[in-house]
Amino acid sequence: MFKSLKKTLSALALVAVAATAVPASAEVLVNGAGATFPYPLYSKWFSEYAKVDSSVKFNYQSIGSGGGIKQITAQTVDFGASDKFLSDEELKAAPGKLIHIPTVMGAVVVTYNVPGVAKGLKLNSEDVANIFLGKITMWNDRRIADDNPGVHLPAKPIVVVHRSDGSGTTSIFTDYLTGVNQEWAARVGKGTSVKWPVGLGGKGNEGVAGQIRTTPYSIGYVELAYAFENKLPYASLKNKAGVFVEPSIKSTSAAAAGAAKHMPADYRISLVNQPGKDAYPVVGFTWLLVYEHSKDPVKGKKLVEFLNWSLHKGQHMAAPLLYAPLPENVKKMVEKTVKNIK
Repeated sequence: MFKSLKKTLSALALVAVAATAVPASAEVLVNGAGATFPYPLYSKWFSEYAKVDSSVKFNYQSIGSGGGIKQITAQTVDFGASDKFLSDEELKAAPGKLIHIPTVMGAVVVTYNVPGVAKGLKLNSEDVANIFLGKITMWNDRRIADDNPGVHLPAKPIVVVHRSDGSGTTSIFTDYLTGVNQEWAARVGKGTSVKWPVGLGGKGNEGVAGQIRTTPYSIGYVELAYAFENKLPYASLKNKAGVFVEPSIKSTSAAAAGAAKHMPADYRISLVNQPGKDAYPVVGFTWLLVYEHSKDPVKGKKLVEFLNWSLHKGQHMAAPLLYAPLPENVKKMVEKTVKNIK
């Protein structure tokens, strides 16, 4: 009996020793929240990075840029994500120095569900603005038809779909509309949330894509990857040079080419309506928002390691998911910026 008890106690002692060793190799959980715009790519990145460093797990909530900005400002997450750069006032409201880390670029597309018009729709900037202002209400309106000879546009009312949540995608899209239409600039303006003149709301890029997919004769805006994933067509838009351009990796990169030469040190720059005949007009950076000095040094170190990985290995994963990798000069700038994060 005593021998048996001695063996049992010895076994328990070994278990206790093993248990005390567990925290040393425990998983580090890094929490983030924000933009839905880059969510398909970030999901891929976090999954692939787990194979590189199994000691860290990234938990990302795709809640929209507005939510991401609120949560990183409140320090309830370790990093935020936004397709809208923060204003001076928003940066001042943060309890520490927040840094914008551009990760990739993406195109916001005007996507639609018009039976009989599977692809090839062309829209000029004035018509896009007038549709979302509620001034063009029918698909066969002469203003749309003039740019689409040979396309059978039905005599059906246009159903507008927009974001209902605080959204960086909305910020990019309304930044574009503000720049191309004076009435939009005066009546609605730009931002993560605006007072839409017309339309139905959908939560996240996922919600808008879902609404359009199930609503005949609808039109809305989403990040390119969401239109592709949902098998939704998207319009070619007339750019600043007067050329109709289809959204793609190439036309997204073309939009960034000029702006990248004049990149500010804090990376807060708009890429909409850039010059150049090959530039798609509705393009934006998406940023991770991190504090220069992390509350948790262990998480801060893990985040820096991930950011360095994303600038090299991660960039190669962007194009297959329809995001444009960072321009080379911007990538070199970001590498230096990441070194300042503690």
